[in-house]
Amino acid sequence: MTEIADLANRFLQACAARKILSATAESCTGGLIIATLTDIPGSSSMVDRGFITYSNEAKMEMLGVRKATLDAHGAVSRETALEMAAGALKNSRAGITLAVTGIAGPDGGSAEKPVGLVWFGLALTGHEPVAEKRIFDNNGRDHIRRETVRVALEIGIEALTPSRLHNRE
Repeated sequence: MTEIADLANRFLQACAARKILSATAESCTGGLIIATLTDIPGSSSMVDRGFITYSNEAKMEMLGVRKATLDAHGAVSRETALEMAAGALKNSRAGITLAVTGIAGPDGGSAEKPVGLVWFGLALTGHEPVAEKRIFDNNGRDHIRRETVRVALEIGIEALTPSRLHNRE
């Protein structure tokens, strides 16, 4: 089993232990997170749905990301990641959602938002959504997308870890 498959399995086991479903809201990964989760047999008991919201219009229509947020901060921002995660939670039966928005390259980067920048959003029922930023080495589009899947799953596992939840409440 690969490291990412192992992380996906651990994430799904954590969802099963909490008796919650998961959902994803993906931009730069184009559905790789939900595909990784659904590659695992039996995942249908822990996965509700995946939103692939590559365009700004999809983010607004499917997740309720506000146009004002996109205009003020851009698609690749903390604010957008938070709204994506919250929107996925609101528009699904999930108890946890993982959201990602970033610049996988090879173009699209700038001095302020370089290729490799990814914002992660996480929403968990009963908690405020949280976001964190990573900048991955620009070792190609595939590398950035794979690393994004890996980190999103790690963030999800950490959020579902009992000691972590206890500290947040």
